[in-house]
Amino acid sequence: MNQLDLNQKHAVITGGAQGIGFAVATRMLKSGASVALWDMDAKRLDQTRAELSALGKVTTHVLNLTQLDQVEQATAQTLAQHGQIDILVNNAGITGGNAATWELDPKVWREVIDVNLMAPYYVCRCVVPHMISRNYGRIVNVASVAGKEGNPNASHYSASKAGVIALTKSLGKELATKGIMVNAVAPAAAKTAMFATMTEQHIQFMLSKIPMNRFVEVEEIAAMIGWLSSDDCSFTTGSVFDITGGRSTY
Repeated sequence: MNQLDLNQKHAVITGGAQGIGFAVATRMLKSGASVALWDMDAKRLDQTRAELSALGKVTTHVLNLTQLDQVEQATAQTLAQHGQIDILVNNAGITGGNAATWELDPKVWREVIDVNLMAPYYVCRCVVPHMISRNYGRIVNVASVAGKEGNPNASHYSASKAGVIALTKSLGKELATKGIMVNAVAPAAAKTAMFATMTEQHIQFMLSKIPMNRFVEVEEIAAMIGWLSSDDCSFTTGSVFDITGGRSTY
């Protein structure tokens, strides 16, 4: 693992209890940061904190990210415990299963939009003013190649991640003169717990689109997020970083 310098940095990672979020937390702790993990799975958060505490300071916050009042409370708690928020990784997300657009339950469509797009907006709404007050911040939004290309039988997920990309571009421009970099990563599929909500047909479709003929490792995504969260990323904002094994080259 190449060493990043995140010493004295304090990071919020949503969906930090498992998968990509867990890998990002591990990478940041090993790079000198403290981390606040925001997730709704209390049991998994306890397990994650027990696993990661040996690497550095870890706090956990149980909340529903689609509820603005809970996000406000978590922000206040995190600031009280860490003193500041230097890094924000909006990682929490759901797939909502697979079906043709006209067959998807409207309630499921709404839930995916709420978790994948409204939640990052709520978190940014709460955290960005603090970053502005310090004239410093690094925000990384976890989008998806589906947001670039639109996956069939996943219109809700694709639309939500396209929204995350647009949010990144807009927010990056708004904060460009305030010392805050806002970027997104757009991975191909990684083998995480989300696979359990997908059909095998959809999983094989995603694999067939990747020239490297494998799924991305969560540690590879964490490495890219780590650099985007560092001081070395100082003149790049509003950008979307591809990590798809050659699937998407634009």
